[in-house]
Amino acid sequence: MAQRGSLPPRERHLAAPRREQAAKEPGQDQPPDSCLAEAAEKTAAIERQVKTLDQLLTSVLPLAPLTFEALMVSPSPPRFEPADARPGPEPAWDNYAPVRPGVLRLLFGGGARYRRDVEVSRTRFEAAQSEHRKHESQRRQDLAAAKAQHDRRVTEDRAKAAKHNADLAARQSAFAAGDPEAVEWFVARVLDASRYPAVFPRERGVSYRPERREVKVEFEFPPPRIVPQVRAFRYLKTRDVVEPLARPQSEIRQRYQRLISSITLRTLHEVFTATPSGIVERVVFHGRVGTVDPATGQPVRPHLLSVSVDRSAFDTLVLASVDPSACLTHLGARISASPFDLEPVNPLT
Repeated sequence: MAQRGSLPPRERHLAAPRREQAAKEPGQDQPPDSCLAEAAEKTAAIERQVKTLDQLLTSVLPLAPLTFEALMVSPSPPRFEPADARPGPEPAWDNYAPVRPGVLRLLFGGGARYRRDVEVSRTRFEAAQSEHRKHESQRRQDLAAAKAQHDRRVTEDRAKAAKHNADLAARQSAFAAGDPEAVEWFVARVLDASRYPAVFPRERGVSYRPERREVKVEFEFPPPRIVPQVRAFRYLKTRDVVEPLARPQSEIRQRYQRLISSITLRTLHEVFTATPSGIVERVVFHGRVGTVDPATGQPVRPHLLSVSVDRSAFDTLVLASVDPSACLTHLGARISASPFDLEPVNPLT
């Protein structure tokens, strides 16, 4: 009687080829690992992009504000380390001297041959010494020239650093006195130092009204396409392709409004924290975006957001916890009714 769970010999023989064929075709009902990995990698890349956009405001809150002191430079000249700093080895007579013959060879006329070999070797040795002296003289000249060039570069770098720091100190004094040019220059440096993704536009405009202690910032927003249109990728077995999954339009619109609101609050935060109240008491922010008017084909830059904020009101905000759009509404901002559609607003004056 056959054991329970086993097949008769004939059926085992017929089943063996089927098992072998199944072993040759693993994962018939599973997508290829490479396709799953591709879908996962593309999805992760999209998620990183979205996370960067989501954290545009909160990522800068722990950072120290820019200061004039941070803009000072301290030259750190490289050490003078030439490749040919050490002299080469001098020729050694032992490397040129012929082998002295033995006593028997000397007795049978080898002495004369040895003396001739010594003279030839001596000539070669003296020529090598002369060549070494020439090379050593040239090396010292080249070393002196390289050292002089290095010293000149160090002197120039120190002079440039000293001039930069002197000019910066003068700007700092003018800034403290409320000079418009100095205030505009420093606020522009604050905005330039703010790190955004490389694909973001970098156009900025800064003006200062000392009688109001008011800074106005004209800021270029990224276009709506900055929000990924895809939310994930998946492997579609029936077509054997990795295909994108579209992000809902409602989410794209919401994310774009949150994005421009985050940029606005981030800019206000950076300007207020980098400037004292005696110089800047109010910041006016106008955010616009570059596009093309579909009716005329001409480039246009509609304003999508405008806000004017006093320092006292801004200082009460807990930016790490706010909803950016709700926060700006609380501050009385004018926000486009549909930023994604680039519907403009009239900027505050």
